[in-house]
Amino acid sequence: MEILTKILQFILSLSILVIVHELGHFFFARLFKMRVDKFYLFINAYISIVRFKKINGKWHIKWFSRNDKSIRKKLDANGNKVFDEKGRTETELIPLEELPDNNWNKYPATTEWGTGWLPLGGYCKINGMIDESMDTLQIKQPPKPWEFRSKPAWQRLLVMIGGVMFNIILAILIYWGILFTWGENYIANKDVKNGISCSQLAKEIGFRNGDKIINLDGNPVEKFDEIQIKIIRDRIKNVEVERNGEKVIVNIEDTCISKMLKSKDFISPRMKFTVSEVVEKSEAQKSGIQKNDRVIAINSQDMEYYDEIALFLSENKQQTVEIQLVRSNDTLVLPVNISEYGKIGVNIADSALKLTHISYGFFEALPAGINRGLDGIKNYIKDLGLMFSPKTKAYESVGSVIAIGNIFPSMWDWERFWRLTALLSIMLAVLNILPIPALDGGHAIFAIYEIIFRRKPSDKFLEKAQIFGLLILLCLMAFALGNDIINFVIK
Repeated sequence: MEILTKILQFILSLSILVIVHELGHFFFARLFKMRVDKFYLFINAYISIVRFKKINGKWHIKWFSRNDKSIRKKLDANGNKVFDEKGRTETELIPLEELPDNNWNKYPATTEWGTGWLPLGGYCKINGMIDESMDTLQIKQPPKPWEFRSKPAWQRLLVMIGGVMFNIILAILIYWGILFTWGENYIANKDVKNGISCSQLAKEIGFRNGDKIINLDGNPVEKFDEIQIKIIRDRIKNVEVERNGEKVIVNIEDTCISKMLKSKDFISPRMKFTVSEVVEKSEAQKSGIQKNDRVIAINSQDMEYYDEIALFLSENKQQTVEIQLVRSNDTLVLPVNISEYGKIGVNIADSALKLTHISYGFFEALPAGINRGLDGIKNYIKDLGLMFSPKTKAYESVGSVIAIGNIFPSMWDWERFWRLTALLSIMLAVLNILPIPALDGGHAIFAIYEIIFRRKPSDKFLEKAQIFGLLILLCLMAFALGNDIINFVIK
């Protein structure tokens, strides 16, 4: 059930992102009176789950049907196949008048809408454009006024960046709604009174339990929750901490970044060992430990923090120890058996750890949402920079749809769902605007080139560039999938 919940959230989020992105292309294409042949959510290889189209003023719908064909093998006057100079069979477009009435390609003036079966994106097929479909037969025909290639370069540029623009707008709108509905919650760095609790990696780098983080490369930190990601994203070199009343500098090497990317609990607020729940039939319950008890010593050794007590328990498995604790105004000493797993059967919470909450009014949330969206773009560009750095080895964390789907929680949480969807919308926008042929950014570069130099790249060049770009994308997808297999299967 947990896996199904993750899958459903991923598919819903992906559907929203794809539809909005392709609507960006569709909006500008129709604004400039270009024909849009098809608009599909997901890939409809060979068959479509559902498709519908308005023909002669009436909507038609087909379920689980094969896609209509509009090409055929080219034959000479004697009915023999025609081959090109490389020995490949040539194809040609079937004239509209020869298409049967139930073939929707016979009615090109309206858009065919549909849903495919392969959830790997979607597409908006604009008439007269060389895209990932590699449908080049139409390009060989004389240009028509409604085609993409017949429009001015500035219009084609807006069509190509329309998807990116809509994804950015979507992210801002989502952040607006999130901030208005739920506000903002975070742990302020100044409220982490007991300092940090360190993972083994943090200790290896030079941090110690109880350190209080003052600044990162000389810049103060407001939100404790962002310290780890700021160290990674901004490649922080020096972290100033307060340790036993003195200021200490912890140096961080670039080679630590890849390890920090894989560490979920690099540092956390140091908590006192205050019992929030006693597990039924546990050793703690048998010994009389109760909710809100606060441990202050074990076997007469002063210790009150979770990290030091958890370490002590793990090193004294299946031993009986005397735990000294404070209950209301009383101090008690209780004998407790430690389990074979180094546990006594309690959950803890630090009531002293303050959570900062900021509420936003409807109109206040809009500028805050814009800032959140712009910060998201800036931060993701930094993330991409990390991935191309051989020192950080951040490329080892690149993942495919498996990794993306795994970030969704196993329990349905609307706030987290929308936060992740906004983040993915920004990622989709930034990735698509990269100047790689086959991506929106690649097409945009060609349009900008034409605007500047008053010369349009040839259709042959665009076709080859599209193939080259697709090869790059396939290699990147294979690399990401390989990382997923290593991270989720082998490891």
